[in-house]
Amino acid sequence: MAIVTEFGAPDLFITFTCNPKWPEIVSNLKPGQSPCDRPDLVVKVFQLKLKEFMDDILKKQVLGKVKAFVRVIEFQKRGLPHTQYALILDDEHKFRTGADVDSVVCAELPYPATEPRLYSIVKSSMMHGPCGTSYRHMQCMQKHGDRCDKDFPKPVF
Repeated sequence: MAIVTEFGAPDLFITFTCNPKWPEIVSNLKPGQSPCDRPDLVVKVFQLKLKEFMDDILKKQVLGKVKAFVRVIEFQKRGLPHTQYALILDDEHKFRTGADVDSVVCAELPYPATEPRLYSIVKSSMMHGPCGTSYRHMQCMQKHGDRCDKDFPKPVF
């Protein structure tokens, strides 16, 4: 709360998650190893990528000038690190309208014909499914067997 008292409420909440399929991790595993077997490698790659990410945010100011931030790094059940940031932007870089937010947030699928690599990354990393009784082999179906442990599909209002 001290940071909020001093600098104001956070403007952006960002999560940065380790991907065990990053080439820098996969290419350094020995045959038969998984990323869980090499926490040293996973954490080192995560730290290097996180440093680049934060250089983009703080030095290159790709989201505007940051006047303060707080972060926490946690480890998921499988041992993969992830971090959450709360960023407080300088007054002249705050998002004041929906259009301001839209200038940095995109919730669209890349077009597969023109951006096949990006489309593949988004589809494999940022979308859930398929799941359900026809897909009992999927990871999200293992806990309950007859339903997704993330409660997909979600009801539509």
